[in-house]
Amino acid sequence: MNALEQSINSVRVAATAADGMKAQDVVAYNVGDKLGICDLMMIASASNERQVLAIAEEVEKQLFLKDGGRKPRSREGIEEAQWVLLDYGDFIIHIMHDEARDFYNLERLWRDCEPVDFELEHPESRGIESSDADTEE
Repeated sequence: MNALEQSINSVRVAATAADGMKAQDVVAYNVGDKLGICDLMMIASASNERQVLAIAEEVEKQLFLKDGGRKPRSREGIEEAQWVLLDYGDFIIHIMHDEARDFYNLERLWRDCEPVDFELEHPESRGIESSDADTEE
């Protein structure tokens, strides 16, 4: 398994955790070619500050439990809870309050990057075939 596939598998764990906490618009972008600082960026929206923190906690917990004890190397935004940014090195998780989405709309930075979406339980979360990402090298 190459590095990108490992990142995709890790972000799939994070996406499932976020979706389980009723996050909306859970989507990941392959930003490696454009940004060169990480492989993937996952973005999820929450309806309020409490949900932002709950999603961040669940994502961290599930990545620790299901992905080899992974811990973020940095964590930002916890105090205000309008957004939380979890940096795992090869991928980044960004959770934001819906009302702040226009301001923190990071998708505009890489809207031309290939999305790596996931088939998630809740219909409000966007998802495309994840098997395509699994087979690419």
